[in-house]
Amino acid sequence: MTSAAPDGRDPRPVVATDPRRTGGSGRRRPGARDLRPLLVAGLTAVISLSLVLAAARFGWLGPDVGRGDGFCEAARPGWIRQPANTWSNLAFVIAGLAVAWYAADRVRLGLTLGAHPGLATAYAVLVVLLGPGSMAMHATQSDLGGHLDLLSMFLVSGFALAYALMRFLHRGPGLMAAVFVVAVVLGMAVHLRGGSVAVLGHLGNAAFAAQLWVAVGLEVALIRRRSPRQDVWFGVASLATLTLAFVIWTTGQRDHAWCNPDTLLQQHGAWHILCALAAYLLFRHYAAERAAGIPDAGNRGAQRQ
Repeated sequence: MTSAAPDGRDPRPVVATDPRRTGGSGRRRPGARDLRPLLVAGLTAVISLSLVLAAARFGWLGPDVGRGDGFCEAARPGWIRQPANTWSNLAFVIAGLAVAWYAADRVRLGLTLGAHPGLATAYAVLVVLLGPGSMAMHATQSDLGGHLDLLSMFLVSGFALAYALMRFLHRGPGLMAAVFVVAVVLGMAVHLRGGSVAVLGHLGNAAFAAQLWVAVGLEVALIRRRSPRQDVWFGVASLATLTLAFVIWTTGQRDHAWCNPDTLLQQHGAWHILCALAAYLLFRHYAAERAAGIPDAGNRGAQRQ
């Protein structure tokens, strides 16, 4: 139960929303959800998965040139060349849809995402696209499929970097959009230039990792500022999950002693699943941002019991 303010007004925060959802009062009804993020992410999933599976089935992405065959799984006959490494990417689609479902309740979106809820929907869409993007390479082993795989990765690392920089500089979505485009373009330019580095293999992987590390550094700086209050534990959980995923990724190379190319339990498939979990936890880190002294949505719900 809650007590009324001295003037009789409800002390709980009012969330502006579509009058059609509130009976014209401008106040969100308890339990009301805006399903548009889920609709957008769901349509993205259906369309992108349909396209990538059709492309694999009918050879639209070009011939098998062995892209991605450095990972342990042996290529199978048929139109899905690496089944385990292909279907494990559905974890990204599930994670993106989970982000969209969480974003349907704007009260839970935190300070920045609550002010710009379209960014939460955009993130959900980008996480969904990680699945079909990676499937394009592992299903076909084609050159174009490899490019789509890296592009989907840079879409997410570019978002992480741009969103962190926007908050660090106290700027708006305009700056974020510009930084996002530059990050994606530069990442793809490095990838297309080619080359290799130790441990990470392709130079594009190194560019992806560099963008993520810059984003992590900015998030740490934001936490140290203390205002607005940044989440720590979801961020740590996301980084720890990604670190574990990378350790497993290193064992999923074809020349590693633990490689078993004929099994459907592939380390690279585990990498996909853990990275999807890390992406979801990163979103929860974003959504837990609060103004100093304001409890999170979960605590507010507990206080109303």
